[in-house]
Amino acid sequence: MVATHLDVFADASAACTALAKKDTILARALGAIERPHIRRRPGGFEALFRIIIEQQVSVASAQAIWARCQSGMSEMTPCVAIDQGEDGLRAFGLSGPKIRYVTALAQSIESGDLDLAGLPQLNDAEALKTLQTIKGIGPWTAAIYLLFCEGRVDIWPPGDVALLGAYGAARRRGARLEMKQFDMRAQKWAPYRGVAAHILWTYYAHIRGRTPI
Repeated sequence: MVATHLDVFADASAACTALAKKDTILARALGAIERPHIRRRPGGFEALFRIIIEQQVSVASAQAIWARCQSGMSEMTPCVAIDQGEDGLRAFGLSGPKIRYVTALAQSIESGDLDLAGLPQLNDAEALKTLQTIKGIGPWTAAIYLLFCEGRVDIWPPGDVALLGAYGAARRRGARLEMKQFDMRAQKWAPYRGVAAHILWTYYAHIRGRTPI
């Protein structure tokens, strides 16, 4: 079941208070940022297209590729993406694997195999599983979509290097956590694991002197 009906886009203060009581390191990060910047994006094909582009590349690279896609496509729709073909998508800067992922996503939506509009009716586990039936959409990509586009509050994006870096910086001392250990530690932040991710992303931007995006 979905852990909570909290509207994280409106007010995450209750979740932040609960997380600060659970974990002194999250409390330290919150003390530095005051409140998390909750990333919000409209859902649908365009959002997942962008998240696929953002897989395992720097923020600057992802923004550059996404800007070329926006300027080069008449509409951000599955049909237009398919019409670009392999050469068109490669010209925007997409790698071979990402071209296949975007094409698979577009074809799944066009065929009706993937109903993004129906995801909000599913619980967290069902929604994650549904998204991951599409080639190229793994646990991280599925989690990011559900966090940014649906405001789910108890979903954790596994393997996120920025989150690990932020937690390590707030921790200050002790042996460096490995990613597997960190992802396991996040389990104790339920039912607000997604809010914890937003806290750490905001803190990561803070320590790097950047404005959260």
